[in-house]
Amino acid sequence: MYNVCSIGHKQASLIKWLNPLFRIGHKQKLEANDMYSVLPEDRSQSLGEELQGYWDQEVLRAQKDAQEPSLMKAIIKCYWKSYLIWGMFTFLEEGTRVVQPIFLGKMISYVENYDPTDSAALHEAYGYAAALSACVLVWAVLHHLYFYHIQRVGMRLRVALCHMIYRKALCLSNSAMGKTTTGQIVSLLSNDVSRFDQVTMFLHYLWVGPLQAIAVTSLLWMEVGMPCLAGMAVLFILLILQSCFGKLFSSLRSKTVALTDDRIRTISEVITGIRTIKMNVWEKSFIDLITRLRRKESSKILRSSYLRGMNLASFFTVSKIMIFVTFITNELLDNLITASQVFVMVTLFEALRFSSTLYFSMAVEKVSEAIISIQRIKNFLSLDEMSQCYPQLPSDGEMIVDVQDLTAFWEKASEIPTLQGLSFTVRPGELLAVVGPVGAGKSSLLGAVLGELPPSQGKVSVHGRIAYVSQQPWVIPGTVRKVIKACALEEDLQLLEERDLTEIGDRGTPLSGGQKARVSLARAVYQDADIYLLDDPLSAVDAGVSRHLFEQCIHQALQEKITVLVTHQLQFLKDASQILILKDGKMVKRGTYTEFLKSEIDIFSLFEKGNEQSEPSPVLETPTLISESSVPSQPSPRPLLKDAAIGDQDAENIQVTLPLEDHLEGKVGFKTYKNYFTAGADWPVIIFLILVNITAQVVYILQDWWLADLANIQRDLYFRVYGKEDIIFILDLNWYFTVYSGLIVSTILFGFIRSLLIFYVLVNSSKTLHNKMLESILRAPVLFFNRNPIGIILNHFSKDIGQMDDLLPLTFLDFIQTFLLMIGMVGVMVAVIPWTAVPVIPLGIIFFVLRWYFLRTSRDVKRLECTTRSPVFSHLAASLRGLWTIRAYKAEQRFQELFDSHQDLHSEAWFLLLMTSRWLAVYLDVICAIFVTVVAFGALILVETLTPGQVGLVLSLTLTLTGMFQWCVRQSAEVENVMISVERGIEYTDLEKEAPWELEYRPPPSWPQDGKINFKDMNFRYSLDGPLVLRNLSMYPSEKRGIVGRTGAGKSSLIAALFRLSEPEGSIQIDGILTTNIGLHDLRKKMSVAPQEPVLFTGTMRNNLDPLNEHIDEELWNALEEVQLKYTIEHLPGKMNTELVESGFNLSVGQRQLVCLARAILKKNQILIIDKATSNVDPRTDELIQKKMLEKFSKCTVLTITHRLSNVIDCQKISILHFYKLRVYHDPASNKSMGAIFQTACDHSMSLHEIKNACSLEENRDITLSTKVHIMKAVVFPVVMYGCESWTVKKAECQRIDAFELWC
Repeated sequence: MYNVCSIGHKQASLIKWLNPLFRIGHKQKLEANDMYSVLPEDRSQSLGEELQGYWDQEVLRAQKDAQEPSLMKAIIKCYWKSYLIWGMFTFLEEGTRVVQPIFLGKMISYVENYDPTDSAALHEAYGYAAALSACVLVWAVLHHLYFYHIQRVGMRLRVALCHMIYRKALCLSNSAMGKTTTGQIVSLLSNDVSRFDQVTMFLHYLWVGPLQAIAVTSLLWMEVGMPCLAGMAVLFILLILQSCFGKLFSSLRSKTVALTDDRIRTISEVITGIRTIKMNVWEKSFIDLITRLRRKESSKILRSSYLRGMNLASFFTVSKIMIFVTFITNELLDNLITASQVFVMVTLFEALRFSSTLYFSMAVEKVSEAIISIQRIKNFLSLDEMSQCYPQLPSDGEMIVDVQDLTAFWEKASEIPTLQGLSFTVRPGELLAVVGPVGAGKSSLLGAVLGELPPSQGKVSVHGRIAYVSQQPWVIPGTVRKVIKACALEEDLQLLEERDLTEIGDRGTPLSGGQKARVSLARAVYQDADIYLLDDPLSAVDAGVSRHLFEQCIHQALQEKITVLVTHQLQFLKDASQILILKDGKMVKRGTYTEFLKSEIDIFSLFEKGNEQSEPSPVLETPTLISESSVPSQPSPRPLLKDAAIGDQDAENIQVTLPLEDHLEGKVGFKTYKNYFTAGADWPVIIFLILVNITAQVVYILQDWWLADLANIQRDLYFRVYGKEDIIFILDLNWYFTVYSGLIVSTILFGFIRSLLIFYVLVNSSKTLHNKMLESILRAPVLFFNRNPIGIILNHFSKDIGQMDDLLPLTFLDFIQTFLLMIGMVGVMVAVIPWTAVPVIPLGIIFFVLRWYFLRTSRDVKRLECTTRSPVFSHLAASLRGLWTIRAYKAEQRFQELFDSHQDLHSEAWFLLLMTSRWLAVYLDVICAIFVTVVAFGALILVETLTPGQVGLVLSLTLTLTGMFQWCVRQSAEVENVMISVERGIEYTDLEKEAPWELEYRPPPSWPQDGKINFKDMNFRYSLDGPLVLRNLSMYPSEKRGIVGRTGAGKSSLIAALFRLSEPEGSIQIDGILTTNIGLHDLRKKMSVAPQEPVLFTGTMRNNLDPLNEHIDEELWNALEEVQLKYTIEHLPGKMNTELVESGFNLSVGQRQLVCLARAILKKNQILIIDKATSNVDPRTDELIQKKMLEKFSKCTVLTITHRLSNVIDCQKISILHFYKLRVYHDPASNKSMGAIFQTACDHSMSLHEIKNACSLEENRDITLSTKVHIMKAVVFPVVMYGCESWTVKKAECQRIDAFELWC
């Protein structure tokens, strides 16, 4: 609908096709489906691929010439033709603006030499009036065509660069990922690329402005002669100053973006680790950290804003200074000028005011900032990519994983290889089990097979399609679909209201860790790949589900596949075709299970570190208790999987659903404006600012009035000197020039004060609002972060804050200046020629109605533009978390398409935002052209009653008002549109808060002395309208309590209730004090927690261990020693000062867990909660840690949530959670014979079948003990863990029957 040739047709199309949208927006709130689809030529994929092609050519050229590639050259080659063509429109547009003063001068000359009898002169004057009106109309047409197409070029460039940035993010090597962060990439996608929307609009004025200045100088020379050079010298000096400002803008921008990257990265890490931050009471610490970063960033922004303020102030005053200097020079040279010459000069200087002062200075500023952005994007695009080391499909059809003499380094500069001298081969039908201590290089081995870790020597051959399950489950937003029974998810799906259509939020909420692990495994199994790389998927689930997953899924469903399993579950080694033991990146031993038995190797001893002595372990020396699986062999379900697979299984099964965030409707209220301004200054400052604005405008308008009088006096003097009179009257003009000088000085002074003060207030408002938003989200409950993806929150803190920092102050100052100028000019016009009120009043009414009608739609479009940005950031953040998985499935193209679809949705809103603004401008300029015509012809009709000064003043003001009227209305609308970012920010300052951090009642400093925790009739839900996740839970004090249960049973929810991450119902007491009666910080800081999902932050190891800097180094080393990590940290290059990358990705998952455990130990609280904190740690290290913990916390309350039976054998009480209910079993070792069986079960994670055989249990539904012994967890625990609720115990055979009262 835009590919039309006629300019008039373009303008007509521009108006017509938007009318239906405005009618909808007038009646109701606009939704995403009301927007028009993006044009095919504006789609993200086509734009990105086009620019990517030019960039690839530039990279090849640079490599050939041994130079740095230039992104700017690629951009120029891609867009120069269309951009240059539309630049010619600017030239023609400004040409029509220069011609207008000529026709104005002719009309004023007619008034000066008015002769009622000269009809030819009247007709000629009417011709000039018609030409003037035509120029105004042609200027409007050219102006809007130029800005429409040039803004579209900017949009296309921005979209193309976003496509390239995301594509690059999917290809980054792991070493390159250490050089960037999620925050930096978000900053590139939000703030850096937005510079191209702005720079394209003004870039042409770098050459149009000087050309126009030359043309104006020529015309002025013909009118007033040499004095015009003095006025142009002022402009020349200003242009030099603005060029110098450009260098300052560039310097400040480079410093600002670095601080912005740090701030966004830190906020991203805070959002990601919010549970850890809340449970460790670090909110205030992170608020202080981010506030300091924001303060530094704001100081740079304020300096840039002052430069912008000076540019705008110069725009406001420069034409007046040029006129003044020209007049003074003219007076000094004793030249006399007529009224027509005065107003031709005034109008020509006004024409220069936009292109050569405002637009030129904006071009210098935007180009300076764009150069920095291009450099930053170029640096990102130049990062190393992951090399495609080997093909996945062989030519001969043979599937194999063959690794020979592999040595590899994560860091090229490192002297110690990550993997060294590894060799093994895996063929179809074989299962390779990889075991070893934490940090041994097991995940790195899988990385090498995936191609993520490039070999420095040796060979890696991978033939076949790969499916990969990461150690930390990666679940993308969407629904739980297409999962199979082999992954033991059926029972979990029964607990979810929507079953397999349950919406999964950001980072996998509301699924538990084990459920996420099984969804991830199910996704892999469903792919029907040839090679399965499984990175410890069994650690996140309980023993029963772990056995089920291994037997049903890994051992049977994948029995015909090549499977490499990294695991710490040693009981499954007997079923592996090969066992590979790693230690410190080297292969200690490789062989079959039988070979290990014959060699009598103690695997536990291989897991030792340093000089630690291990105790004899019966793992492989007691094979009698490790029986064959109780599940009979079944045919592989793989054919069923093949039947189920549809289409391209590598990519099509990965579904993503990202609903748009809600947005407000209606106009931006007065309260929003009040809150915004009062955030930056007190009322006295605001009142002073208002007075300064009014004063600046008054003195500005008085100049025009004074100039009209001066022109009339000059006219009288001119005619008396050059007229027919013989007597020459010499008039003293000193009085007029003195007043005129005073007005000029006042204009400059108040203009600069106004600009600088407005920027100071509004930048401070942005800083204050950011800090309030930050404090508000950190005071929000965890539920807020579960419901809002990270992209939505980062959108508020990146793009919205960026608009408040840069765009809003500039737009607001521009609007205030333009509005006051317009009011002043209209006032002068009406005062000089009262009849001009006749067209002005209806004009004002029409403008007001148009603005009202426009804003009803424009506001909703702007809100949609804000909300459609969020999925772009959410998709980016989710993709960066799962890069290995995406690349393993070869799903890069699918994820790129999803990103492009999110971009296209945003482009729909952005394009509509541009077009609605252009729609309003076209209507306004057409009306203004009519207004000029009415005033021009009206002045000629009433010529007998007017002086040349009056006509000149009114017509010059009218020409100025043509652009100013529509610009003022558009800027007022733009202010309201940009204020939506403020509205969104203020919305975040008023979030629902969790309970107060401190209350008047403070527990004693020594509390809790005993650490006795008492749950009574406690119910827990994560939201008021959500389902209960814990029901009628009662638990009595115990120093050492183990909490076990099937994955997803609510174990971590118990910790959430204890920490009041959501408010529990019922009673929780610690040492007799209700947890709900004290502040959250008083409660949480008295408990230490080691979470299942480790959370580390960018910074040194020391800062991660001790964020508040409360401990000395000796204490830190002791804590690391207690978690068996001291040896590892001592051998890092920087030891305690080693820099961790984002989320600590340069440590293994097990090492990250141990760092978090050390952090919890350091707090030395009476209550310690361990939430599966060693699930990714090898059994030997776990055993040593448990012994240390037992010694160190012998007199403390320890709650241990675990899936490992060995971790709770020493607990005084065991609590089993099942289907959100509690079963409590006492004294797991009260009987020696049963205790021995339980110990064996702990060592081998025995199945129910094995324990029943060991205990001589019958095979019927009733479990009968052979002797009258106490009921043991060794019997009951596996029953419940396997979900076998139907098993019962004959009460007559039991001495202690109370343990079964709750579940029999």
